[in-house]
Amino acid sequence: MFTGLIEATGRVASVDASADGAMLKIDTELANGLKPGDSVAVNGACLTATRFEGNAFYADVMNESLARTALGALQPGVGVNLELPLAVGDRLDGHIVQGHVDAVGTVSLADDSGFSRVVRVVLPDDLARYVVNKGSIAVDGVSLTVSGVGDDWVEVSLIPETLERTTLGDLRAGSRVNLEVDILAKHVERLLHHPSNS
Repeated sequence: MFTGLIEATGRVASVDASADGAMLKIDTELANGLKPGDSVAVNGACLTATRFEGNAFYADVMNESLARTALGALQPGVGVNLELPLAVGDRLDGHIVQGHVDAVGTVSLADDSGFSRVVRVVLPDDLARYVVNKGSIAVDGVSLTVSGVGDDWVEVSLIPETLERTTLGDLRAGSRVNLEVDILAKHVERLLHHPSNS
């Protein structure tokens, strides 16, 4: 489990893609504290560190993950948001993030507004119902508060701290981002609409 509070950014060093999936090599200071089998959220997608080389770790990305996330579009040199799992006893400063990407959204607007930056993301039809104003959403692994919502879009306002510590300041219209909605909303919906309720 994660919180959506980014611990470090990294940079994609290489992408070895094949018909079987892809192997990512990511340069980051976090690599020195990892061991094989450790989980790392990469732009909000939970991956497993498999081996290490200097200040870099490798992670295999299966085809299912490539199809359901924006990881398949990563290229060498691109920055990524990184977070290690929450440890028992740690403070939950963000919100509950599983590292299971629900969908890929497309940025339709990214404009400065005072010292903040407003980003609007088009939502897939089946995801919009889980997003509420002032609720939480993870965008490329970053826990954010929803500042605006429509029938098919969500808007977040990024403070300078977020812009400095994550890659979200690089987002432009057309950027594709990983989205994870609040797991509690999905559980409530499942409970309310379960066949046993009829």
